[in-house]
Amino acid sequence: MRVVVTGATGNIGTRTVRALAADPAVTAITGLARRRPDPDAGPDVGLGADEARKVEWAEADVTDSDLVPLMRGADAVVHLAWLFQPTHRPAVTWDANVLGSSRVFDAAAEARVPAVVYSSSVGAYSPGPKDRAVDESWPTHGWPGAAYSREKAYVERLLDVFEAANPDCRVVRIRPGFVFERQTAAEQRRLFAGPLLPGRLVRPGRVPVVPDMPGLTLQALHSADAGEAFRLAATGDARGAFNVAADPVLDAAALADILGARTVRVPVRGVRAAVAAAWALHLVPASPGLLDLALRVPVMDTPRARGELGWTPRHSARAAIEEFLEGLRTGAGRGTPPLSPGAGGPMRAREFATGIGRKP
Repeated sequence: MRVVVTGATGNIGTRTVRALAADPAVTAITGLARRRPDPDAGPDVGLGADEARKVEWAEADVTDSDLVPLMRGADAVVHLAWLFQPTHRPAVTWDANVLGSSRVFDAAAEARVPAVVYSSSVGAYSPGPKDRAVDESWPTHGWPGAAYSREKAYVERLLDVFEAANPDCRVVRIRPGFVFERQTAAEQRRLFAGPLLPGRLVRPGRVPVVPDMPGLTLQALHSADAGEAFRLAATGDARGAFNVAADPVLDAAALADILGARTVRVPVRGVRAAVAAAWALHLVPASPGLLDLALRVPVMDTPRARGELGWTPRHSARAAIEEFLEGLRTGAGRGTPPLSPGAGGPMRAREFATGIGRKP
């Protein structure tokens, strides 16, 4: 079996490649990325020598590369490529995420790939309840105030059209919660917190308080468990949408316990104003719309993934967060361009020089 993976060098991508390479049924993997990883990055991606032989890396941009030749002969395409930045230039992310996804689906149809697996998100869901979990039938209209959510929701509609036009193609939509692990810390700091966050600050006992805001809940999972979900979707016979997240659902009290802090009830308006000011001044890359989205997404129910996909997370949500925080403290990363830990101070200086939130 041959599988093509877009966005193969990112957070979920590296773990998906690793999970596929360990599967005896998978004989070849084509990993697509805008920047090819270091030729010696096999061990850093988590691949053994035999597994690395299955993987062929190819430089390809979903916005303008000819994807059809890369997909011909594939048994499945796993579409993970996604651009989170620049938040100050939403037309750039729309071009990469929405139009790029459309090109991926069109190429899969032209190449007659029998299965397409797409990485959707909890962020595709419409605002929902926090006191009960929702299943995969909950509307996926997103939250219009966040570009990430708008784009995820729009791609869901693109897939609706693709499925109707290609009934013989098996389509799977994986909707993960927030995905963390130690080696993704450097990338996620760059994408969401920016260069001003000192890693040593997230040591237990160093953060005095965690803001307790209405709607603050977090469903997380380890990147390895996310990669396993995509492997099962690509190699099995499941169809449709699957929520994937580990237990427990984390709230402000749980986050405070992890950080050795106490909770303080604060108004959302004040926190949002602070985030909006920092974003407008290009001090942080994450837009205030992402905060709005995080406070509105519903809590997902996951029995369908466990029952029909055969997916069971090996890490708890708390363990994934704790590992991620440890990675922040140590500046952990992985040997691919998106996950590279960089060089400490010089890397952070480059983040300022290129404009926080201005460039991909």
